[in-house]
Amino acid sequence: MAKNLMRAVQYSKYGGGVDGLKHVEVPIPSAKKDEVLIKVEAASINPIDWKIQNGVARPFLPRKFPHIPGTDVAGEIVQIGSGVKSFKAGDKVVTVLGNGGALAEYALAKEGSTVPRPPEVSALEAAALPIAGLAAHQSLTLHAGLKLDGSGPQVNVLVTAASGGVGTYAVQLAKLANAHVTATCGARNMDLVRSLGADEVLDYKTPEGKALTSPSGRKYDIIIHCTTNIPWSTFQANLTSKGKVVHTTPGFGTLMSVAVKKITCSKKKLVPVFTDPKKENLDFLVKLVQAGKLKPVIDSKHPLSKAGEAWGKSIDGHATGKILVEP
Repeated sequence: MAKNLMRAVQYSKYGGGVDGLKHVEVPIPSAKKDEVLIKVEAASINPIDWKIQNGVARPFLPRKFPHIPGTDVAGEIVQIGSGVKSFKAGDKVVTVLGNGGALAEYALAKEGSTVPRPPEVSALEAAALPIAGLAAHQSLTLHAGLKLDGSGPQVNVLVTAASGGVGTYAVQLAKLANAHVTATCGARNMDLVRSLGADEVLDYKTPEGKALTSPSGRKYDIIIHCTTNIPWSTFQANLTSKGKVVHTTPGFGTLMSVAVKKITCSKKKLVPVFTDPKKENLDFLVKLVQAGKLKPVIDSKHPLSKAGEAWGKSIDGHATGKILVEP
């Protein structure tokens, strides 16, 4: 391979799934004023990546074709832009990419979206954090009002799809906030979810799991909803009078439900989450991993040459934790 080229995975139009991905060699980009160029050590795939390929953000994303997908990257800085003050070449970092680019040997990131990665946190653990970890963090703090130092009142929290990327973080962070946590997942993952701190675990395929019924008879103050296809009536039956459903995967139907709740002045609320890649939140999560208080759960890791396998596994929707790609 020529010295100024890198291997990457890209797609050139909407749709196509795994078959739409192409392995290419493209020029290694250069860092502009406020950017850093990162040699990618690990990247993770999020459902939003293939949803963008399917056209969920059309015509806004991708900004142009061909597009190298992925936002979550851990690696080493090899070049900094002229205006970058907080990093130097050789620094290990984790970042959220604003315009994709993760499925490649090198990626450009904004200084303002990048945080240091301490040696106690592996590249795989760091790459597993950004979008899923931030979604869980912001759901619990910004939208549910929980204090992750445990200083707030104890509340009852339900996490649906608790063995997925967002769910595994939501369970652990809710326990840091001193919540009583009920969780739903598949039967094969119940022990894992208990090990993350859940107080009660429901198999989502059982009648109790489908009804979201707490084994101890609790009503939920907060539901962190990390899946789809659960009707509002099921939530409503399990919420306290001022309970709140925080939906981490909102679609058009969710937004319509939000509008109806506002019109009817219901005290029970449905709140959609659109993750904001805040640097201070990401840094907070990295430090929790460093301190051993948060454990990224890794489903599988795949070489860049087999990124299609990782892409297909994410589309399939049954990953336990995060799916990682290593160049």
